[in-house]
Amino acid sequence: MTILFRGAHIVDPGSNWDGLGDLLVENGRIAEVRKSLPPEKGWEIIDAAGLILTPGLIDMHVHLREPGREDEETIESGCRSAVVGGFSSVACMPNTDPVNDSETVTRFILEKARAAGTANVYPVGAISKGSRGEQLAEIGEMVKAGARAISDDGHPIMNAQLMRRAMEYASMFDIAVIDHCEDTYLAAAGSMNEGRASVRLGLSGMHSCAEDVQVARDVILAEVTGARVHIAHLSSARSLSMVSRAKEKSAPVTCEVTPHHLILTDEDIVDYDTNFKMYPPLRSRADRKALLAGLADGTIDAIASDHAPHNADEKMLDFQNAPFGILGLETTLPLAVTHLVRKKVIDWSRLVELLSRNPARILKLESKGSLKTGSDADITLIDPRISWTIERPKLRSRSRNTPFEGWKVYGRCVGTMVGGRWVFQELNVAR
Repeated sequence: MTILFRGAHIVDPGSNWDGLGDLLVENGRIAEVRKSLPPEKGWEIIDAAGLILTPGLIDMHVHLREPGREDEETIESGCRSAVVGGFSSVACMPNTDPVNDSETVTRFILEKARAAGTANVYPVGAISKGSRGEQLAEIGEMVKAGARAISDDGHPIMNAQLMRRAMEYASMFDIAVIDHCEDTYLAAAGSMNEGRASVRLGLSGMHSCAEDVQVARDVILAEVTGARVHIAHLSSARSLSMVSRAKEKSAPVTCEVTPHHLILTDEDIVDYDTNFKMYPPLRSRADRKALLAGLADGTIDAIASDHAPHNADEKMLDFQNAPFGILGLETTLPLAVTHLVRKKVIDWSRLVELLSRNPARILKLESKGSLKTGSDADITLIDPRISWTIERPKLRSRSRNTPFEGWKVYGRCVGTMVGGRWVFQELNVAR
């Protein structure tokens, strides 16, 4: 099948495109991108005037919960949520039940993803067996089965020697170590950021130094081992500063931030609403300001949703005992358009770099994250003119835990293509 997108605003930093043009898809791949392409008989024609056309967005940090917690999310429901949100690919964390610490679980996830037939799913294998931080998992076997990175996300590795060995092993396969940085002793039983807001609410605090100490340790280990270390959901100004210094020394360190840490602070937690309880916790205004600066100056490599669905009954517990985490797959793009692009924190090209090009580079997805000729025809179409309201009942996830209920946002995915095939679209197609 041949598909021609006409008159789109094409944004692809990988090929230096940021302007009007036409794009041709043939046999599931990008065939050509030009200012103007004359249509031929038999082609499917997409009138993309007024739309932003980008390489398929990639969310490199999601929790799909299957196997084990299908009441919260399944691979099928998570992938459906992803493509509606504009993500053609997702990387799923290993904290399932059983933990993805073996070839068997990795293959199970990939088989379920193929059956769902929507988004590309890239499993992230566990660093340690059972994510208990005691023994290395079968990393080589998981990589052979299809794992694209390793992480014990949700379970920080306190044993520095184990982390060093994991980095050395990961470097043999040239895969990233996705690093949940938190000193569990410093974090203690904190339920939100330690500061004036936690004192006002009478809740136990988690100081940002719990993150900073582990970032410092693992930046040093990255320098020692040469392994590619990716700091997950970075949330503090001090941690960002350490990543910046590591990059200045050419250490193989990258980092991601979440939309909620870019938009919210601990002062937004009112009425003990557990939808504002996330991991790491919402930080201070100063931290948020530093993260926004890091987006603008290029220090931050990616925006990831950290999509973490939870059962409504669990989120109804008191703030101290409710689980950490919020949804993100369907809200990341519009929140970024509304609060980053429209407010001129970054431009469209930088947003695509953060949401597509860099995640593809970090995960070594060679044919993703670009609209260059021969790349996979993974495409996201965005209508930046649409304004709409986030409503929990309309989300495709099996869960409803979002703090953005009722927020007015701008920009919406109107079409997601994977390998030249529509997996979601709300367009009028002419033939």
